Amino acid sequence: MSYPDVAGLRVAHDGAALRVTLDRPDRRNAIDDVMLRGLVATFTAAATDEEVRVIVLSGDGDHFCGGADIVARNAPKDGPRPRAGAIQRRLPIQAHHLIPLVCEVQVPVVCRVQGVAAGIGFSLALAADFTIASDDARFWEPFVQRGFTADSGATWLLPRRVGEVRARELLLLGRELSGADAAAWGAIHAAVPAGELDGAVHELSERLAAGPTVTLGLMKWLLHAGRDASLDQHLRNEGFAMELSSRTEDFREGLAAFREKREPGFTGR
Repeated sequence: MSYPDVAGLRVAHDGAALRVTLDRPDRRNAIDDVMLRGLVATFTAAATDEEVRVIVLSGDGDHFCGGADIVARNAPKDGPRPRAGAIQRRLPIQAHHLIPLVCEVQVPVVCRVQGVAAGIGFSLALAADFTIASDDARFWEPFVQRGFTADSGATWLLPRRVGEVRARELLLLGRELSGADAAAWGAIHAAVPAGELDGAVHELSERLAAGPTVTLGLMKWLLHAGRDASLDQHLRNEGFAMELSSRTEDFREGLAAFREKREPGFTGR
């Protein structure tokens, strides 16, 4: 499987892990339109890459992601201004395509956060299956302070992660959360001292990469789809997922390991 070569984005296989790195450290890894298209293409390709058993999303340098690069997008340029409706035409194929991909790709996604995670950076951390941050990381929704409304699923993700009361505090008042507070609020999986961040991310990603990949992907699908499904529909989904997972090589290995009283050796198939 090939991945796009995009300015501001590094993508590399590392064993069973696909490492996706935001690579504009001089701009706090602010995501521009080229990077957005690259991220969408990367997660789309990873969804069918048989070699990928975990995706690790990180940012180079001192910060994870300072948000979308709205300065570049709104800088004066030669030529006519975009037609009315440019934002609502662009978002569905860029940021509003990326966040559902992160939520729905049937491979676990681990997000590593240091420094600032703002705007779409915060949304990526919320959308990942597991986010581990340094204690002193800063999570921030800057929209109100800039005079416009949130995008990238922030108003959908935050109430589901931290509850409506806390979501209003973050979105309407622009409260910043430290990594430690984000973990305490349930916005992210865990926060650790900065010196332990790489080790914690590596340990978790290795554990996920060694798991039953098909089952993990289906479990992730069930959790995401279940938010909006009736109980009857969700039970049908569970039956479908159990049917598929019980036909995998990893299911047979899991049963054999149970019978033989040993740890299973899953291959992701």
